[in-house]
Amino acid sequence: MQGLFDFSEPKRANPTAPQEVDGLPPPIVEDRGEQLEAKTYQVTELVRAAGRTLEARYGVVWVEGEVSNLSPSRAGHVYFALKDAEALLPSVMFRAQANRLDFQLADGLKVRARGKLSIFAGNGKFQLIVEALEQAGLGPAQIAFEQLKKRLHAEGLFDPARKRRLPAWPRRIGLATSPTGAAIRDVLRIAQQRGRMRFLIAPCQVQGPSAPQEIIAALRLLERQPDIDVIIVGRGGGSAEDLAAFNDEGLARAIAGCRVPVVSAVGHEVDFTIADFVADLRAATPSNAAELVVPLFADAEARLKDAYGRLLRSGRRTLVEARQRLDVAQERTTAAFKQGIARRRRLLDTEGRKLAGLHPKTRLDRDRAVLLALRKRLETRIRVELDQRRRAFATSAGKLDAMSPLKVLERGYSLTRDAAGKVLTLAADVSAGDPVTVKLARGELECVVQSVVPQSHNDDGEPQ
Repeated sequence: MQGLFDFSEPKRANPTAPQEVDGLPPPIVEDRGEQLEAKTYQVTELVRAAGRTLEARYGVVWVEGEVSNLSPSRAGHVYFALKDAEALLPSVMFRAQANRLDFQLADGLKVRARGKLSIFAGNGKFQLIVEALEQAGLGPAQIAFEQLKKRLHAEGLFDPARKRRLPAWPRRIGLATSPTGAAIRDVLRIAQQRGRMRFLIAPCQVQGPSAPQEIIAALRLLERQPDIDVIIVGRGGGSAEDLAAFNDEGLARAIAGCRVPVVSAVGHEVDFTIADFVADLRAATPSNAAELVVPLFADAEARLKDAYGRLLRSGRRTLVEARQRLDVAQERTTAAFKQGIARRRRLLDTEGRKLAGLHPKTRLDRDRAVLLALRKRLETRIRVELDQRRRAFATSAGKLDAMSPLKVLERGYSLTRDAAGKVLTLAADVSAGDPVTVKLARGELECVVQSVVPQSHNDDGEPQ
């Protein structure tokens, strides 16, 4: 069943005659071309009467279209629009009916909706109150989106390997967006909160038939600037139709071919656009893009201070360690230098002594010293020898003295010699009248032999 419905007015028999239209009283008109006078209605009365007329005229209808601008509420109600190529019908499905859906509702899905047309008195909004939904396939816009997405993916434009990292400290940030939209205000507000950053804005339309080409032109204008290090392309939130410019193939290829990284910042957190897939980074909102691109100066300052402190401490530690190593090296060098000097001095002294030893006077002094040493050794040896002989002589003299007749004489004995000085041991060796000398311990006696008494012998012949 086709969901076509006609919003044209019903035919009247006499178009010029005032008539009551679906419960509304006809205006009061006077004849003869006088001024028309109409009844004045209260807003609520008029809106409710129009709603009743609409409901009575169409009742329950089936409508086929593509889901767009899907927005679930916290209460569980689902707000969306049904669209075709030329028109858009606001719709709502209350929680009780939404909970009975057996499929996931999404933008771009083609559905058949059953419901009643109504006007909500609170805002005068014409809408379809949906009682039931059934799938009818993807709409043309969603089909085109999926086909383009598949083709660009096959070409590698979505490949994470080709996407570039954002610069940590961009010199200047390019911004391609509407100069009057919420996106530019959000980006600049967040940028001001995070710190000072330079922006170059290329104004362009972000919605409508000319938007894709204007965005491409703005992107190319920005990338030609030598100090632009990153570009934000985007807009605030909106319906799927509002975001259609960011599903353009030409824009996708311009983003992929841009010389600097591009951040897609289309303010619609639920849905993705082709620009989101191609960009080097997708931000959920323009504010989020500013947070991703603009460095947080407070954190950077804290990190810088921390790095400065660590660098200062490291530098001081390095200087201390270097000074210690220098002191050790200096001590080693000094010790080695002193050892080298001492070694060379010893070598010089040795060579000096050798050289001095070759001088005749030195040789003479050396020979004299040798002779003196020999003489001393000889004298020492002679003294030792004399001492030894003196001691031996003393010993012998002692022994001889002990055997000396004088010692015997001191004990009362005497020594008698004849006139020739011969010691007499036999009385028979002298005769009476011979002079003899008697040696006493002290002194001598000159005597004359009076008589000689011979020595007697025992029976063995031994003298007695």
